[in-house]
Amino acid sequence: MLNVKIGTRGSKLALAQTSNVLELLAEQDIPAESKIIVTSGDAMHDRDLHQIGGQGVFVHELDNAILHGDIDAAVHSMKDIPVDRPDGIITAAILPRDPPYDFLVSNQPVKNLKNIYSIGTSSTRRRAQLLRYYQSMPLVLVEPLRGNVDTRLEKLNNGFYDAIVLAEAGLVRLGYHVNGMRLPVDQFVPSPNQGTVAVVCRDTSELREIFAPLNDFQTTFDTGVERLIMEQVGGGCFTPQGIFCRDGHLIAEVLSLAGDRSNRIVENVQSFEEAIEIGMQFRDIASDLIEEVKITIGSKS
Repeated sequence: MLNVKIGTRGSKLALAQTSNVLELLAEQDIPAESKIIVTSGDAMHDRDLHQIGGQGVFVHELDNAILHGDIDAAVHSMKDIPVDRPDGIITAAILPRDPPYDFLVSNQPVKNLKNIYSIGTSSTRRRAQLLRYYQSMPLVLVEPLRGNVDTRLEKLNNGFYDAIVLAEAGLVRLGYHVNGMRLPVDQFVPSPNQGTVAVVCRDTSELREIFAPLNDFQTTFDTGVERLIMEQVGGGCFTPQGIFCRDGHLIAEVLSLAGDRSNRIVENVQSFEEAIEIGMQFRDIASDLIEEVKITIGSKS
């Protein structure tokens, strides 16, 4: 039997996610091992994600390692996986979803978000949603924050921010118990596929068979709906957009970079075909904001 080589980034979170997949394979008596792949995105902590190519920068080099035969598969946070995928690589399994929410972490008492004045985040979506929430409090600063989970928490502990926003799923996977609060999903709609781990692999029948038992069908449907909406909207990784589906109930929004304007839809989706149609309709609704963001980001490149 093939000894499956699974590639991973070297961060604690990536290693924890990969370790979980290795344990699931071990339960099926599938021999497997991990191999750390260092990506260029991991070395660039001084720039925002949109300046280095978005979340997909972390996936591209692992894809190449699969295609070159250095590894057989890779484990990713699914929200990092770009829409356009190379030939010869498939998403072989989507694991049951962890908490998909954003989590505001602070070392001071947080009865509500009004106690915070300096917030760190690495995403244009979170920045826009925070600016929207704090639009009546112009003194609140939403500032760039890069690095892995430990680096971000260290910056918080060193007093660079009053609070930072992280994916709750990452904290859960790392077993971290931190002070703070879960952000309400209706005001902070998560990124598409947030809280979900996916296994991608070389497209062979043997690897398909190996990873198929790890796949969770409800998560596959919900994240598939989110991904189809994202593909139809076509805003790219630079556009502030939240897309979240739970058991077919969909919330999707696109925001301006400043968070002062947004478009939103709320729908119940029963099929992927319906998701495509809804996505096309939403693209028309949000087209002005999407184009505005593209022009603004392009002018800063």
